[in-house]
Amino acid sequence: MLDKATLKASLKQAFVDQENKTTNLDAVLDDLCTKISAAIDMYVKGAQINYTTGLTAPNGPVTGTFGGNLS
Repeated sequence: MLDKATLKASLKQAFVDQENKTTNLDAVLDDLCTKISAAIDMYVKGAQINYTTGLTAPNGPVTGTFGGNLS
């Protein structure tokens, strides 16, 4: 299930973690981008498909339009 609160907390923490760094800007940006991409990856992989209707297969391949949503 998509959890915006967890994504927000992860993104906020990624920025907070950079606050007191004294290394060069490139290293700080690399670390920040790594943490942001990991947070987004975890968020997207947490998606759940909720199938509601639409697919049929009487005696062959599945056909139809998928009815559902991501949550």
